[in-house]
Amino acid sequence: MAQSLIEVERKFTPGPDTEERLQELGGTLEHRVTFQDTYYDTSELSLMRSDHWLRQREGSGWELKCPGVAGISGSHNEYVELTSESAIVAQLFELLGAEELGTAGVAAVLGSLKLQEVASFVTTRSSWMLALSGASEEEPKLRVDLDSTDFGYAVGEIEVMVREKGEVPAALEKIFSFSTLLGVPAQETAPAKLMVYLQRFRPLDYQRLLEANSCSEATGDSTS
Repeated sequence: MAQSLIEVERKFTPGPDTEERLQELGGTLEHRVTFQDTYYDTSELSLMRSDHWLRQREGSGWELKCPGVAGISGSHNEYVELTSESAIVAQLFELLGAEELGTAGVAAVLGSLKLQEVASFVTTRSSWMLALSGASEEEPKLRVDLDSTDFGYAVGEIEVMVREKGEVPAALEKIFSFSTLLGVPAQETAPAKLMVYLQRFRPLDYQRLLEANSCSEATGDSTS
């Protein structure tokens, strides 16, 4: 996990002029894509209740988001993203207290770990890349994703990917400076797509997450 990237993100509610404002700030539209995400967990939501999020994305494969840097509060999240299936499987066995037997892909161990589908939905995304004025070429760029789901929810995400924990404070500063330029209120928070899906379609599971003190703004994706 030490070699995995750390995702530092802040979610916000996009408005009708958000894309126009991104262009004004020098943003470059990378692409518009549509994809389906399917999330898996045990019937007791063992992963989500410990702030771990297992997702299979159409065309991209498996990802497990694990809690990242601790001790930094605010309207943002930090997650370590595992995309290697062997690393994901090893982490799943550790999290769920099972003995790992041999090597296998994620799909092959779903049954033995009693993991089942808990959510599946389609997202249309526009992805933008930006560099703040005065930033060096070596500094990580900001990424802004604007998502619209097939169940009627829209959310934006400002994201910076870093390699070391020591880079997180600078990434947060970038995110909040850009949020101000974009017109996002300082204290605004927006729930992730998965949390809204659960709230609407699996309210009992949603309530269980709240009762387990899971953050209602947890990503579950990159939310994404």
